[in-house]
Amino acid sequence: MIGVHHPPRQRGIFITVEGIEGVGKSTQVKLIADYLRSRDQSVVETREPGGTVVGELIREVVLNKVPAKMAPTTELLLMFAARAEHLDKVIYPALAAGHCVVSDRFTDASYAYQGAGRGIAQSRIAILEDYVQGNLRPDLTLLLDAPVDIALARANHRGVVNRFEEDEDLRFFEAVREGYLELARIYRDRFRVVDATQPIGKLMDQIRGYLTPLLP
Repeated sequence: MIGVHHPPRQRGIFITVEGIEGVGKSTQVKLIADYLRSRDQSVVETREPGGTVVGELIREVVLNKVPAKMAPTTELLLMFAARAEHLDKVIYPALAAGHCVVSDRFTDASYAYQGAGRGIAQSRIAILEDYVQGNLRPDLTLLLDAPVDIALARANHRGVVNRFEEDEDLRFFEAVREGYLELARIYRDRFRVVDATQPIGKLMDQIRGYLTPLLP
């Protein structure tokens, strides 16, 4: 069957950081990358949607306000289109070269946002996941978790809101949060849930404890 190219094996370490808006993912990605570099690891920091020229263009469409309301299936397919490009141009080459890849979101975000949030069947998302990324899964997924009201207050405080924050209500983000927590319950081998309301230093101490066993 003709499909997306998948590398024969994964040599680098693939770490993803997940969570709803306002939990501090971008900050933690940078701190994680700094810690890995301090342990003599070569690190590629990236994000979804985005990470490539095409991916960033798709990000503009998905996250920015557009004149017409986007269908949930359109949103899902755009996310996976950006992901296919991201894998081909960034993630696969970096892992093949032995680098650590730290991504602000990956496919779990599709299960949480388009699945739990938009109501798209998990089985449909799984078909796209298998087609686009084959057997590749993160080695470690850090779920930064916080109550929705606290997380959204933080997101609003930063002054820039995306289409999800502007259009959706608390019930949507509660569903997304629960979707993430359900994934963490199912995939306990790779998920680690971290209380994102902790002070940054304490939070990072906990995360370092999850990272260290992965390192040579």
